[in-house]
Amino acid sequence: MRNHLWRLTALAATLLLFTACGGTGENDGTTPVRVASTTSLYDTGLLDVLVPAFRATHPRYDVQVVAVGTGEALALGRRKDADLVLVHAPQREEQFLADGYGTRRTTFMRNDFVISGPESDPADIAGATSAADAMRRIASTQSEFASRGDDSGTHIRERMLWDAAGIMPAGDWYLDVGQGMGATLLFAGEKQAYTLTDRATLTTMRASGLDLVELYTDGDAMRNVYSVIPVTDAVQPDGAAAFEAWILGPEAADIIRDYGVEDYGSALFTLLPTNGRP
Repeated sequence: MRNHLWRLTALAATLLLFTACGGTGENDGTTPVRVASTTSLYDTGLLDVLVPAFRATHPRYDVQVVAVGTGEALALGRRKDADLVLVHAPQREEQFLADGYGTRRTTFMRNDFVISGPESDPADIAGATSAADAMRRIASTQSEFASRGDDSGTHIRERMLWDAAGIMPAGDWYLDVGQGMGATLLFAGEKQAYTLTDRATLTTMRASGLDLVELYTDGDAMRNVYSVIPVTDAVQPDGAAAFEAWILGPEAADIIRDYGVEDYGSALFTLLPTNGRP
């Protein structure tokens, strides 16, 4: 797995990730297609497999990925700085469509949010009766909690869990990292703090030595669904439509279905029924 550098500034990280899965598209006769994606699809390595597979069957298009939080991905779409977005914050996505910035929203895979933390579990969240109860236990013990703080899908879900718990987190125990998922997990690991993450990113980073464990996940509040949305009046609508159709099609489904099985013993993502796909 790639080395995660949580001390990168958000801007520098964005510029780095923008070119990680694609070239410039200017010197080889291809058409650049700009995809704004949630960071978990980058941190797990899934995009490193999907993008080259798409390019092999669609050599006309050069997919350029920027991996940012869902809030920033949708902002890039609103500014027409992305042709298509891959995101995981349903309410924000529905508003994006209602405001006319996206042509359609298709859910295509999922995993789960989990609360991770040190194995010692000082707030005893493993014994929580709900996600809200887990958050209340963290706050009541003032156990350190690392928040992404970046308006990502994970950060949005975290705020929903605090709201459900009736808590506005503040104080020295609440650590605003302002980074992507991989960087936030590294920070939490260094601090031995709790954090909300998706299980796929936690799994890949634990395999690389991250000293945090999954402590709580249960119920619909922790369900994490990914969607693909083409941007209205995109600069490259044909390329966006081609990538959307491919990622919802059988070749991408086979990749997603098997991704993680060899390395981790089970798939990191679960396919959702889409366009007749089983």
